[in-house]
Amino acid sequence: MKYFNKKILIIIIISIILIIACIYFFTHTDDTITVTSNDLFIENISNNSENKKITIHITGEINNPGIVYLNSDSRIIDAINAAGGSTDIADLNKINLAYPLQDGQKIYVPSIYDEDISNYITNSAGNNVLDDENNISTININTATQSELESLPGIGESTAKKIIDYRNQNGKFKQIEDIMNVSGIGESKFNNIKDKISV
Repeated sequence: MKYFNKKILIIIIISIILIIACIYFFTHTDDTITVTSNDLFIENISNNSENKKITIHITGEINNPGIVYLNSDSRIIDAINAAGGSTDIADLNKINLAYPLQDGQKIYVPSIYDEDISNYITNSAGNNVLDDENNISTININTATQSELESLPGIGESTAKKIIDYRNQNGKFKQIEDIMNVSGIGESKFNNIKDKISV
């Protein structure tokens, strides 16, 4: 009976020691990392922004014309590289290789024999996104900053903020005429800027 009681006592003591050791281990580790749901949310947002892709159609003097998939911050030069690079007769001096791209655009890489290439980059609707007369980039009202919008004739600080507020609340403009839905932009003001804006 005494041997049985000693055995139980030893088991109890060992159990207590193990419990104390476990408590000490879990409360004194320096390498514990706490991941909150907010951390996971931030990480997911970061991953989504990094993985966002755009689809570009590229033709002309490139080795592999067709559809290319690029990061959302890509430029024309990135599309050319993704399509296998330019051919020997491509004239890259005729286009702006640093032009920022948007989803659905089509790029034409001209040859040294091309004369008029004012439409070398078009939007998803097939419309030229560059000014035909002087080949100056238009301002995209879906992505333009406040300062870029203020550079348009008749658009001041207040109206520029209204444009940004409108697209934040209603989504992207589908056509340039939609900018007249913004308070303060009537037909007269639209006519002054319609050749300088794009979507």
